[in-house]
Order: sequence, then structure tokens, then C-alpha cells
Amino acid sequence: MAKYVFHRLLVALAVLFTVALVSFSLLHLSGDLAAAIAGPEATAEVIAQIRVRYGLDQPLATQFGHWLWAALHLDFGRSFYFEHTVMELVGQRMPVTLKLGAVSLLLALLVAIPLGVLAAVFRDSWVDRSAVMTAVLGQAMPNFWFALLLILIFAVGLKWLPVAGNATWQHFVLPAIALGYYAMPSLMRLTRSGMLDVLNADYIRTARAKGLSAFHVIVKHGLRNAIIPVVALAMVELGFMLGGSVVIESVFALQGLGQLAWDSISRNDFPVVQAIVLIIAVFYIVLTFLADVLNAALDPRLRAR
Repeated sequence: MAKYVFHRLLVALAVLFTVALVSFSLLHLSGDLAAAIAGPEATAEVIAQIRVRYGLDQPLATQFGHWLWAALHLDFGRSFYFEHTVMELVGQRMPVTLKLGAVSLLLALLVAIPLGVLAAVFRDSWVDRSAVMTAVLGQAMPNFWFALLLILIFAVGLKWLPVAGNATWQHFVLPAIALGYYAMPSLMRLTRSGMLDVLNADYIRTARAKGLSAFHVIVKHGLRNAIIPVVALAMVELGFMLGGSVVIESVFALQGLGQLAWDSISRNDFPVVQAIVLIIAVFYIVLTFLADVLNAALDPRLRAR
């Protein structure tokens, strides 16, 4: 187990270093950062001063080394536009994104697990086909289009929920539904396939032969074992949600990391963009690593690889 965890940790660190290198390189490949910071009407003298001020006159390898060392100490510099340190901005916006991700995942699990169980129990019935159709629709539908549809129906038409902002819990309902519906299909399919495998197992037939109720057999004996990989997948999906919240937060004007990333990209605020990309990558890599460790702890076959 220790060897497996160490190997996965090395892979996670390698992925994190690659993400840091790519995020740093893409911003520099996008053009002259000094000219972008100075603005279109800046003179060559002003651009040269900015290049020296931010260390952009140094070799790229030196710039990357300085930036990576500072990032390891959670120092991403100051925002060009907001006139605050990057970590201050991230600290202010992070709770909104984490709250949105947690609520979205909870809604996805509350829908996906019962649907997956019902689809497996009533295999090849209209219940199964309806659940699969719901999953396919959720994966095929763009989440921004679904978000706009929710706004038109529940905010503009019925006026049940607010359109934008994050002042109250009602402001998180529509964004959480839009983001959670996109994660629901994979969770539902995995629950369904796990339940189908479990329901054909010998111990399930033994439990039924003992005269246990259907609910007892399905929930206590079946779902209890089938849900193990779903928990690991849920951790990975949470990482996807944190990274994919940019669109949803922009649609609903939630003041989270996604909205901050969008504002920073549109204003060429490069330190903020780099920090958000790296922080979201860290969340995703850590959650993926924990999911791998959990799977290995529960399945000895993975530890033998």
C-alpha cells in the first residue's frame, strides 16, 4: 500500500509541475506581457520600464524559477487591476466557489444514486430507459445553455429564485442545479453498473433466500458495496466542478474564483490568472490522489499493480 501511495504521489507532483509550467508558458506565448500590461497607447519607454519592473527582461527559465519558488510560498504577487495581493483576492472568492462545488456535488449525488439504483433494480424497463436518457441528456447539454434555461423558467418566468449574486442561499440554488446536473450522469452510470454487478452476486441471492425484504437486500447489502467506487468518483467530480465553475459563475454573477478568473482574463491580469489556474489544478490533483488512495484501500487488486 505504501509503495502504491508513493507512486501515485510522484505522479501527482509531476502533473502539478507540468500544469505550473504550461500555465506559465501559455501566458508568455500569448504575446508581449509588458505591452499588454501597459496598454495599447503606451510608449516604448513605458513598456521597457514595465518589463524591468516585473522582471520580464530576464530569461524565461529564470522568470519561471522565481515564480514557482514564490508560488510554493503562496506569494503570487499583486493584481495589476484590483490593486490587492493575489492571495487576498483568492481568499475572498474561494469560499463562494467551494460552497457552490459542495452544494452541486450534493445535489448530483442525491439524484444520481437513487436513479442508478432504480435503473439497476428495474433493468431494461421504462425506469431504466428514463434514467439512462436523463443521464445522456445531462452529459450532452451544455451547462451554460442549461443555466440560461433555468434562469428563464425559474427566475424570469416564475420569479421563484434570484437571477444573480451570492447574498443568500437562494442565489446558489440555480447555479448548483446547473453545475450538478452536468456531474450527475457519470455518477448515475457508475451506480447503475455497480448495482448490476452486486445484484448478481451470491451473497445477494443468499440474502433473498433468507427472506429479507427487498429494501434490506438492495440498500444494506447491495448499495453498501456498489457505492464504494461512486465515492471515489465523487471526489474527482468535485475537482471538475471547481475547475468548471468559471462559466456558471459568470452566468449567475457569483463572486467566486470562476468570476475572478473571467474578469482577470478580460483585463490581462496575468498574476491572478496564473494563481487561479494553479490553485484549481492543486485542488483537482489532490482530490484525484485521494480518490486513488481510497480505491486502493478498498480494492487490493489495485495495490498489486
